[in-house]
Amino acid sequence: MDPSLKYPALSDLKAACKARVPWFVWEYLDSATGSESVKPRNRAALEQVLFRPAILRGPITPDLTTRFLGQDYALPVGVAPVGMSGLIWPGAEAALAGMAQARRIPYTLSTVATQTPETIGPIAGDMGWFQLYPPKDPDIRKDILTRARNAGFRVLVLTVDLPGPSRRERQLRAQLAIPPRLTPSMLWQVAQRPRWALGTLMVGTPRLRLMEEYLKLDGNAPSTAHPGYLLRAAPDWDYLHAVRDLWDGPLVIKGVLDPADGPRLRDAGADALWVSNHGGRQFDGGPAALDALRDMRAAVGPDMPLVYDGGVESGLDVLRALACGADFTMLGRGWHYALGALGATGAGHLADILRDDLIANMVQLGATRAEHVAEQLAPRQDRRDEM
Repeated sequence: MDPSLKYPALSDLKAACKARVPWFVWEYLDSATGSESVKPRNRAALEQVLFRPAILRGPITPDLTTRFLGQDYALPVGVAPVGMSGLIWPGAEAALAGMAQARRIPYTLSTVATQTPETIGPIAGDMGWFQLYPPKDPDIRKDILTRARNAGFRVLVLTVDLPGPSRRERQLRAQLAIPPRLTPSMLWQVAQRPRWALGTLMVGTPRLRLMEEYLKLDGNAPSTAHPGYLLRAAPDWDYLHAVRDLWDGPLVIKGVLDPADGPRLRDAGADALWVSNHGGRQFDGGPAALDALRDMRAAVGPDMPLVYDGGVESGLDVLRALACGADFTMLGRGWHYALGALGATGAGHLADILRDDLIANMVQLGATRAEHVAEQLAPRQDRRDEM
């Protein structure tokens, strides 16, 4: 059956994923922290962005190609880093990297992935980005960056919004450890998800292969106290300067919400800023990422490249983010919902969903290029309510 008939939207993939992965895996993927208010806040901010459809424009043939940080991409959307990706679906990192290379969109490998840069870099090819959680030890930092560069990763993403671990209560209740420590309850959950279980048996127990090369732990650690967390520094401006000195390619700073930081990051050598509230996984009291995006664009001006993630579920959401100041958008959870629903083919199907939705909505807006959709923005509803 054509997957577009059964799974025409990301919401369909999400529901199927929940039914196909063990509960503790679902809790890891879908959870945030605290009361999880950031997730609906991200969605509400996106849904308030409205457009005026265009009429009498004649035939419209949208061009989705996007040039960003010196690279041409087929879509203005890519794969955000997700830690322990291979726990969510067996072989996730390789599947997503391969899809990204085939579809010509960026794939970002996490420091705390279940595969090493040397394994994934050749698969991602020139679409590979590498995300660094800042290790404390400068020798480890230098070695990781050297390995990422030698593996072919072109863009470095430095995540700066994790000064310490978050609680992620749903993960604690699920008793998830890294690597997984299978309790009788978890074994029962695994037994109910045979495809996930068989795939995991074939590729091996998910482990933090890169970080475990630098630190060995006795026993298991909670999912918020694994080797990746224990090796992290709480980075400061000196740390950023040290990373800038070590990396000779494009440097993206991820997890920026305060517009006051934007100009200083630009002056410190950042090539792009990634506006993100970490999907609500770190702090429950922050603003919607889209509101922060608007403020950041105002602070840094029109020329500083901005990446956005936070609640994106469709091509229309991508256009909303672009219209509010982003130059590029990313999804994290969404690609993993797709893998959980359909296995390795799910990622390609989600890419098709996003592409088709981008085209359909750009035709409605009379836009041949995504950057033109801002011309059709309707007045913000929250501002109209204040009048």
